[in-house]
Amino acid sequence: MNQLEDMRLFVSVLDCKSFTAAAEALGLSKQFVSRRLTALEARLGVRLINRSTRKLNATPLGLSYYERARRILDDVAEAEQSISLQSATPRGVLRLSAPMSFGTLHLSPLLPGFLLRYPEVSIELDLSDRTVDLLGEGYDMAVRIGLLEDSTLVARQIAPLETVTCCSPEYLSRRGAPQTPAEVRQHDCLLYGHTKAVDWSYWIEGRIERIAVRGRLRVNNGELVRDAAVAGLGLAMLPTFIVGAALEAGSLVPVLQAYQLPSAKVFAVYPQHRQGSVLVRLLIDYLKDSLAASAD
Repeated sequence: MNQLEDMRLFVSVLDCKSFTAAAEALGLSKQFVSRRLTALEARLGVRLINRSTRKLNATPLGLSYYERARRILDDVAEAEQSISLQSATPRGVLRLSAPMSFGTLHLSPLLPGFLLRYPEVSIELDLSDRTVDLLGEGYDMAVRIGLLEDSTLVARQIAPLETVTCCSPEYLSRRGAPQTPAEVRQHDCLLYGHTKAVDWSYWIEGRIERIAVRGRLRVNNGELVRDAAVAGLGLAMLPTFIVGAALEAGSLVPVLQAYQLPSAKVFAVYPQHRQGSVLVRLLIDYLKDSLAASAD
């Protein structure tokens, strides 16, 4: 077995967090994987992994080796994809993460078209509203919505995004519409997110102000918040890709439109070492074109 395959084994063990899971993923025996990793450590003259009966952790040198080995393996895969694209159809596996609601409402109808266009490409999609660690968890790309935190990730816009504060006509007739952002504090607010404290941001006199809101319902899924708003339980602040159909149907009505934030963006983000990935570029271009077409 050559050095590249030993690197692949080592990376798989850390990605899977166990020898057994890595062996199953690679179709090898646990004993063979363990033996090869021991031989790799002997050849390098360092310990890469701390082994115990309960868990497996990389040493500091092991983490450094992992990062370099991951980059080398990705470069090899990208080189093969690049040549494959020139000589035949693209092929390979693309690991993708996206928010739950955006995935079900937008990626669900679009991804089949991408897979039909590229029959030798596979996608592993994880839908979650948490911010995944692309490097640490081995994702090739993620869809992120709104403002991005500073990071080493590369970001490309794939669609504009608007957020609206809204409620049902029944709630509006019962409670009245807030006239200023500060008045949302006196309303039943439907909270979207994981954190205990929820702030709604508004554009007030040329600057962004955050209003702390409270409510009896907190959900980490936007579609459930939308449905609660339609049922008349309170005000909701959600992106239009979740509430657009309800606004058009009249089951929700917008409020505080004069204070809404300027349009945000939907981004595709990926690690710097994936910039040369043919599959990442193809998927981003496909999503950007498809989302633009659906908005027309």
